[in-house]
Amino acid sequence: MNSAASRFGLAPNHQRARGELRVSFRQREGRTVLDGLRQEGCLKARFPRPERGAWTSMVMLNTSGGVAGGDSLATAIGVADGASVTVTGQTAERFYRALPTGGAAQLRNVLTVGARAAAEWLPQETILFDRCALDRRLDVSLGSDAWFLGIEALVFGRAAMGETVKQATVRDTVRVTRESALVLHDAVRLDGAVEALLGRAAVMRGTRGLATILLASQDAETRLDTLREALAPCDAEWGASAWNGLLVARILATDGARLRKAMIAGIQVLRATRPMPRVWLC
Repeated sequence: MNSAASRFGLAPNHQRARGELRVSFRQREGRTVLDGLRQEGCLKARFPRPERGAWTSMVMLNTSGGVAGGDSLATAIGVADGASVTVTGQTAERFYRALPTGGAAQLRNVLTVGARAAAEWLPQETILFDRCALDRRLDVSLGSDAWFLGIEALVFGRAAMGETVKQATVRDTVRVTRESALVLHDAVRLDGAVEALLGRAAVMRGTRGLATILLASQDAETRLDTLREALAPCDAEWGASAWNGLLVARILATDGARLRKAMIAGIQVLRATRPMPRVWLC
């Protein structure tokens, strides 16, 4: 289609990926079960089935093979009162170069967790390519006594492939509310010559990988020392704090492999005895 448009002097009409995923879970007889599923376009849900105990896991899948400028993806996950759900991704998501006039890729993720429910948002890392454009937002709404563990990670180019990200547009926002009151607003905003920005001591000190781990629970403050002990042996820079029922850790690493090891160490200790999702170990 695009080659034909060029022959006739027409502006090319570039294809864009569209995807919408809506999934809900509820508790039934002490187990978490699938309550509703709607999937459209390139977004799919796989293996929404019970694990050991009361937890159920679900794997998100983007069949477009990556995300380009102008793509639009939306996910909404509902966890009803008393249910326990782990949401993860099949693999690392890749964000490719955007055309100058194509606009940023739009990703909107909404997670609603009911009273006394528990949810984990554990996508694998996001790999950014040079000149990519990303506008991503995660909104988490927690009910009373809800428990939440989440992670978001950015890798600026694959070190093993000799890739560097010189130019990019990145908007990455996480908002958490509990009973409609805002408890966390965390935003990453990078524009233009990001290679120079990442080299600044106050930004990423020249590292390639950035991850944020978030735990929202009544006992968050008591888990801080345990998390610090788990991260201490990792070949990464990190800092962790806890206050008002929140625990937040920021991790910096020189490449994606070191970042991933630190992420797993942090996530695993906060998940206690439950093993990591299988897709993380493939």
